[in-house]
Amino acid sequence: MNKFTWHRLLLWAVLLLFAAWFLTPLYVMVVTSLKDMNQVRETGLLALPTAPTVDSWVRAWSSACTGTDCGGLRPYFINSLMVAIPAVLVSTAIGAVNGYVLTKWRFPGSETLFALLLFGVFMPMQVVLLPMSQILGWLGIASSLYGLILVHVLAGIPSTTLFFRNYCVGLPDELIKAAMLDGAGFWQIFWRIVLPLCTPIIVVTLIWQFTNIWNDFLYGVVFSGADSKPVTVGLNNLTNTTSSVKEYNVDMAAALIAALPTLFVYAVAGKYFVRGLTAGAVKG
Repeated sequence: MNKFTWHRLLLWAVLLLFAAWFLTPLYVMVVTSLKDMNQVRETGLLALPTAPTVDSWVRAWSSACTGTDCGGLRPYFINSLMVAIPAVLVSTAIGAVNGYVLTKWRFPGSETLFALLLFGVFMPMQVVLLPMSQILGWLGIASSLYGLILVHVLAGIPSTTLFFRNYCVGLPDELIKAAMLDGAGFWQIFWRIVLPLCTPIIVVTLIWQFTNIWNDFLYGVVFSGADSKPVTVGLNNLTNTTSSVKEYNVDMAAALIAALPTLFVYAVAGKYFVRGLTAGAVKG
């Protein structure tokens, strides 16, 4: 073998080593979730299950919780879906309009407005907890799913605006001017010209927002009520339930259930996410 081949083999070996190291926790979670507690005690965490069972998955989904928040992850999972889907769609739509306006329909003060929106990307989430709680109370939607949706929409607007603004900068101004000469208005240009050209960044924004909202714990634990807790809060409650015997198999199954939507999204649309990021970087 020549020197170049040895370098490639060494590189592959290092990459495989890091991949194995990174994926080991996921492997432990999967195999542990397929065991009963007797197998967990007898075989340890790394061994494959001798008699695979999905009983821990069933219990984690529907009946594992034994504390004050009973019912497993099912109600929390549904709450997260009811929050994430509308919040993702609304924040993405607002970000698309903002990016379009700030690049193709500039007005006096538009750069200042964008700078203020950009500040929201880097602002710590803890800063808004108290004022947001007061606003939700004034609106009468505190501790509800509607309140959580509003919080995530407002928190997501700076990021979605940044994505679309940076992408729309690369769209040719001649297209907009030609459409205006043909008599097209603001919304006609947006729907028929700009939005179809923004498909890559739309995919990026949808995946980004869904991941952030689904995995959020801080807003979920602060702004939710007894019937509106998201899956991250439900997972925390389930794994920290006081019990005489710690059931690691149920905890692992619950963690995998909570992670399945984001894993599915990245498995299905991950390549489009990378393409969208690349397109936005080149055009922005």
